[in-house]
This record gives sequence, C-alpha cells and structure tokens, in this order.
Amino acid sequence: MGGEAARVLVVDDDEVIRQLIAVNLRLEGFVVSTARDGEECLRLVHEVRPDLVTLDVVMPHLDGIGTAARLRADPRTSGLKILMISACAQDEDFSRARAVGVDGYLTKPFHPEQLIRLVRALSPETGSGKEAGTGKEAGAGTGAATGVEAGATPRAEAGAAPRAEAGAAAGVRAEPEPASEVSPE
Repeated sequence: MGGEAARVLVVDDDEVIRQLIAVNLRLEGFVVSTARDGEECLRLVHEVRPDLVTLDVVMPHLDGIGTAARLRADPRTSGLKILMISACAQDEDFSRARAVGVDGYLTKPFHPEQLIRLVRALSPETGSGKEAGTGKEAGAGTGAATGVEAGATPRAEAGAAPRAEAGAAAGVRAEPEPASEVSPE
C-alpha cells in the first residue's frame, strides 16, 4: 500500500443503505463518494476515479447490472473492481452479474464485517485485489470465493472501530455464484 487510501464509489438508491455503507467504509479509512443511481455513477466515475464501485442491482433510471455493463464497456473504467450489494439473491441474479464482469456480490441484509472484508479483498490498497489472507485473486477463475459462508459472521478485528449494523449476516462471494458453491473458512 502506498499510503494512499483506496477510493470507493457507493451507488444505491436507498439513502439509508448508501450512508450505512459509506460510514462503515470511512471508519476503515476508505475515501468514499456516493451516487443515487447508475446514471449518477456514470457521471461521477471519471471525476471521482474510484478504485472500486459498489452497486445495488435494483435502482431507478439505470440498474446495477446495466451500470456494470457500461463500466466494463468503457476503456477508462473497464478495470475497475465492481461489487454488487443487493437483496437480489437468486442464481439468475448471480449469473447476470457474472455475465457483465462483476468482481464480487454481497447480499442484503449483511453484517458490516462482511462488507469490510469483501471491499478489502477487492481493494488495491490491501494487495491489488487479492483475497485477504488467501493469496488468490479476488473474483479470478470460476470458483473464487472469500470463504465467508452464507450466515457466517467474520470475527471482529482487534481494535476495530464500532460499526453501524446492517442487519443479519448474509452470503459474501468474491465472484457471483450460488451459495452452495461457496466454500466455508
């Protein structure tokens, strides 16, 4: 890490969720900007120059899947890490996200520790997108996963700042895939 905090653009139409994600990331030292929908994301992305974008799937104007596809199609943003954070948790949702090149998928509701862990795994500040503690590329190959199983709650780190709660724990994947394919830690 070169001493510079990773920049994250948080995109969600729900203000409470958007702020919850932003606060938890800021508590961990990330530089955070926010957008209300896919259209605003596409306007801000060149100005903000994030290392990672979090996208909700269901949003007005331009949904998360369409936004991810446009980010991947633009040579200036095609290399951005993209993390879907959504209540859409069916196999077809994961398949659609995988098809447009999403790097990770976090289902709502989620525990803040899961959010932080996955953002760190995908963030260049913690090892160029390598999964925390595994040495594997986050989202690489056909079965990469962060090792957090659906319903699991990662251990709190020693000295970690208190976080705003997002609700019950949910599945976390470095690559969108059905929960049955996520390997436990």
